[in-house]
Amino acid sequence: MIFSNLFKSKPAFSSEVQALYSAIVAQSRQPAFYTDLEVADTVEGRFDMIVLHAFVVMRRLKEGDEAVKEFAQSLYDLMFADFDLNLRELGVGDMGLARRVPKMAEAFYGRITVYEEGLSASDDNALLKEALDRNLYRKTPVKDESLMTMATYLRKQAKHFEKTDLNDLLKGQVTFISPPEIEG
Repeated sequence: MIFSNLFKSKPAFSSEVQALYSAIVAQSRQPAFYTDLEVADTVEGRFDMIVLHAFVVMRRLKEGDEAVKEFAQSLYDLMFADFDLNLRELGVGDMGLARRVPKMAEAFYGRITVYEEGLSASDDNALLKEALDRNLYRKTPVKDESLMTMATYLRKQAKHFEKTDLNDLLKGQVTFISPPEIEG
């Protein structure tokens, strides 16, 4: 009985959840974020971009019924399973994962909280820019234009998802607006 769970395979994620997560990752890896908008092209920067895009998707999913919320939980579980796998591929061992993954979960919830507050504020993106500066850019000096463009992008992306049909998301079908580019 002690080893009853040892050889059980991990739960498989539906193809719809996998497709939705793959789209989140693909959008998060768009070069314009790193080249034009000054997001750090590091493990942390990529984590933050995945969190940002997962946030807008999950924000829409939270409006659904219990089955939709279970789908959102499965998406969250897949995201953290992927984070775990990627950290292992970078050479982080079990002891390191035991410390890092809870911190990543805490960071995820902290970010979605401040992004939601920023989107809810009617302050011409000031609160949203502050949240992005602290979390996405990690207080690294960036051009105000990059910060404003990213805040506008997040707001537009959130509005785009407010109009997205929940059934499309449940089928793993998602479209994101294109990442903005800064001229100059």
